[in-house]
Amino acid sequence: MDLLRFITAGSVDDGKSTLIGRLLYDSKNILIDQLEALEKSTKNRTDGSVDLALLTDGLRAEREQGITIDVAYRYFTTPKRKFIIADAPGHVQYTRNMITGASNASLIIVLVDARQGVVEQTRRHSIIASLLKIPHVVVAINKMDLVEYSQDVFNNIVIDYAEVAKQLGLKNVTYIPISALNGDNIVDRSEIIDWYDGKPLLEFLEEVDTAHDIDLDNARFQVQFVIRPQTEELHDYRGYAGKIISGIYKRGDKVKVLPAGLETTISKLEVGGQEVEEVFAPQAAVIQLADDIDISRGDAIVKTEDTPVVSNELEVLLCWLDDKPLQAGNKYYLQHNSRLVRAVVKSIEYKLDVNTLQQQPVEGGVKLNEVVKATIRTASPLVYDPYDQFVVNGSAILVDETSNSTVAAVLLQ
Repeated sequence: MDLLRFITAGSVDDGKSTLIGRLLYDSKNILIDQLEALEKSTKNRTDGSVDLALLTDGLRAEREQGITIDVAYRYFTTPKRKFIIADAPGHVQYTRNMITGASNASLIIVLVDARQGVVEQTRRHSIIASLLKIPHVVVAINKMDLVEYSQDVFNNIVIDYAEVAKQLGLKNVTYIPISALNGDNIVDRSEIIDWYDGKPLLEFLEEVDTAHDIDLDNARFQVQFVIRPQTEELHDYRGYAGKIISGIYKRGDKVKVLPAGLETTISKLEVGGQEVEEVFAPQAAVIQLADDIDISRGDAIVKTEDTPVVSNELEVLLCWLDDKPLQAGNKYYLQHNSRLVRAVVKSIEYKLDVNTLQQQPVEGGVKLNEVVKATIRTASPLVYDPYDQFVVNGSAILVDETSNSTVAAVLLQ
């Protein structure tokens, strides 16, 4: 059973938390004690209904204000698929939370209030989705019950958002009219919205094809651990364990080890302790090589014909996640998959307005939630691909040397 990671985003009060609560509730993914606690928390509601938003609004401040502040992760399963949901906050000051939640998502649900239509936050979250190259977009037009389930309202919003999607280069966009509060088109097809002939949301999520999101053409493998048992039985064994980032490796393939550039041949491949003829993304595997080469954690094994970028001068787009401002000259660790290197921010070129994508000057350092174009120099070369060409091998994080906390999400250009 495969796994779909998706994120919900939208303006404040568009109904993100209620939508997720409805998905969990109607798909029978709520435990009895959770349901009892939920009913107890909402026993004073005049209409006797259950406030499903409380399933995701876990922080006390969120419940008091009726908004989402932190990214809330929820897990659920249907007979067809497993899901991990990230409920992202809608406020401007929580941009870092949304980027964190969206960084591993294969799909984004952009909620639009049917009464408000496409607003600034809709465009803003769509811009972030385009920057992060999220491959699938669902525009869930919520609160259709408050516009009398009007098809004209739905069609007008589709027209407006289609223009946004065209400007941002968003592909695979699907539009679904819903009412999260009443459950219309969430798990079951709505009888009221009879003019809509598409799938309800859960059915779409179960069936959306993510197989093409995995790149099987460009072979990328980064060493996480060097296995040297040094026992009598396995005296000469040397295996390189890690996750196949992308592509397919076969026994006998000619490969090169980067950044050193040494060439060799794959002698054996193992998955789960068993020898196999080939391995492919996203498997965890062990690669053995024909030649005894000095290879360490973070080194990359690629096909000889592949040409990833090997450089210690990096042009990046980064989202600043720390309260302490970023200044040119600051030193950090840069974590790229399993490779950890020392890095310094050489220069900061401009700030990107996430509402318009316009370039603006940076004054007084980079502040929390700001997205900037910068140049980073690393102590040793990095093996990567530009993010817009190859998402899975084109992202990294900056880590503070003293606190060991993540201070920036980095997209390699």
